[in-house]
Amino acid sequence: MSVILDAFEQAIEENAENFVPVTENEEAEIEMIIASANKTKNINIRISEYDLEKVKQKSAGEGLPYQTLISSIIHKYVAGTLVDEQSVLKSLQLLRR
Repeated sequence: MSVILDAFEQAIEENAENFVPVTENEEAEIEMIIASANKTKNINIRISEYDLEKVKQKSAGEGLPYQTLISSIIHKYVAGTLVDEQSVLKSLQLLRR
């Protein structure tokens, strides 16, 4: 039986030899993240009307609720994957020189 891999799975397959085992500390942190992934906590925050309106506009453009967008932004920030698009574009321009 032949298994068809999607692009993501194929990339993993092609790069399997480059993967390295995680340390015990990293494994514990990963397990903690997985265990708490479905746990949520409600918070109250004060935000300017202007910022909230802009977030709502952006979320509507993305087709998702504004609370989900805010949660996603916070998650990306704490995960270190939140990227400033303007900084990336500026870096690309500098690299092209």
